[in-house]
Amino acid sequence: MSPAPHENNTYGNVIICTAPSLVSCISVNTPAELHASKGDTVKLSCTFTSTSTPTSKMTVDWSYRPQSGGAPSSLFHFSSRAFPPPAGQFLGRIEWRGVPARGDASLALVNATLSDNGTYTCSVRNPPDVHGSPTSHTVLTVTPRVARVRFSDVAVLLALVLLPSAIITFILIGRMLCPKKRRDQSKAYRSPIEVTEGEEHGAEAKRVSCCDPYMTDSEEEDGYYDLKKGPPVDEGYAESQC
Repeated sequence: MSPAPHENNTYGNVIICTAPSLVSCISVNTPAELHASKGDTVKLSCTFTSTSTPTSKMTVDWSYRPQSGGAPSSLFHFSSRAFPPPAGQFLGRIEWRGVPARGDASLALVNATLSDNGTYTCSVRNPPDVHGSPTSHTVLTVTPRVARVRFSDVAVLLALVLLPSAIITFILIGRMLCPKKRRDQSKAYRSPIEVTEGEEHGAEAKRVSCCDPYMTDSEEEDGYYDLKKGPPVDEGYAESQC
């Protein structure tokens, strides 16, 4: 029973690719998926390996198939120089980033939009390397940009707003507490000798006003008692003296 035609073709490709004397093989690789945000610059990476050194006969073709479906359309062509799209949705947004001598056939899609979602195909030809896997596909998904706040931005904002406020708060609290504390300490440790002049006069006046009545009464009483205790007067002698 003869093998199926597909199996025969695959087998034939393997035989041809392993026979460098007849023809060589080329391999093209791209990432299976790419994700980007709206407005980003997306690198459509495409690398290739070839047993032959790239020459002026080498060509690179990129095509695009929308996510909604339809036939692929030519996006970019390179043959000794770059040929960006002359019109369409990618006009002015495709940049050549490839270096054929290093096996690089990449593009850059500038200012990605949601309508850029779809499948991008990279195809490289480098005669005599024309067999193998000369094409590769990348599915690009562009999503709306979400506002993100970086930790550094938050830290700077907190430092500029909260730090001065905290310093001012501590200063105010310190001014409110320190004078009261000093007054309390002065009252607690005040010496009896530390009396102001006004307070001293007030104290003397207070002592005089409080003690004078008692001092007056005591002096009168002392005089009274002295008279009573004195020697009796001889009346006759007193009359003779008169």
